[in-house]
Amino acid sequence: MAAAAAKQEGYFDCRDAWAQTLESLAEQDPRIVAVVNDSVGSSKLGGFQKKFPERLINVGIAEQNMVGVSAGLANGGRIPFVSAASCFLTGRALEQIKADIAYANFNVKLIGQSSGVAYGELGPTHHSIEDFAWLRPLDAITVVVPADPWETAEAVKWAASHEGPVYLRLSRMPVPNLEIANRKFRPGRAELVHQGGDVTLIACGTMVHLAAKAAIALAADGISARVLNMATLNPLDEAAVAAAARETGAIVTIEEAGIRGGLGGAVAEFTAGNLPVPVERMGFPGFVPTGSVEWLFEHFGLTVPGIMKAANTAIGRKRP
Repeated sequence: MAAAAAKQEGYFDCRDAWAQTLESLAEQDPRIVAVVNDSVGSSKLGGFQKKFPERLINVGIAEQNMVGVSAGLANGGRIPFVSAASCFLTGRALEQIKADIAYANFNVKLIGQSSGVAYGELGPTHHSIEDFAWLRPLDAITVVVPADPWETAEAVKWAASHEGPVYLRLSRMPVPNLEIANRKFRPGRAELVHQGGDVTLIACGTMVHLAAKAAIALAADGISARVLNMATLNPLDEAAVAAAARETGAIVTIEEAGIRGGLGGAVAEFTAGNLPVPVERMGFPGFVPTGSVEWLFEHFGLTVPGIMKAANTAIGRKRP
């Protein structure tokens, strides 16, 4: 998917949107600083470093120290954007994120780059599929997963203006902009991508595009699928999930993450306790093999046919 998409016109790297937006915000607000772990290139912060050399802090390959430094900067009145590969940011520095950022409720913005299985062949050490399960229980942190460049830019703007910790999860895989009229970024609110009444496909990040394509394919089979872009995992838009359960009676969740503790877990938790309906969770069951992004998606059914199959399964499980 990634290699092929990169060659298609109209596909964009969300990291470019993130970097350009941060530079623009930094020009207007001198409190904004960037903190990295020897990741200037992969974070696309070369331009930021040239424009604001004194406002980029590179701590080297020391993620725990990086998060601790950002807490100190926030305590001193700065607005630190901490950018690193999400697998290392959330894995190696989880204790500091929990104690120094979430518990202290410091105004730090954590930017998890190259999330999911975007690193592909580098294997499980570089896959970031557990980050939702690690961070979602930290209720002080708003967890945002943009689906496209437009949403990425809007999320960065919102994060800069929001007083409190944020985890922004970005992919390195090029994606197109969603074709939705009159869009407005609303943290904590799901975005309706496609209307439907037979089943609801709830997706986040890169998976929103596959869900939208699956809805079109399902329509050809006479199945009306609602598609929700659940860009904010914490807090979850429970009203949108409740409406999906009541109005469609079946839900499929699709995420580039583990199926336990992430989007699927959040939706299943809510429906089980409030409006029990069939919920099919699509994602990764645990550690996944080393392989290309395309192979991993195909192998674990994160494809249009795979989503269609899950939708039909969920519909078949509806109560009579």
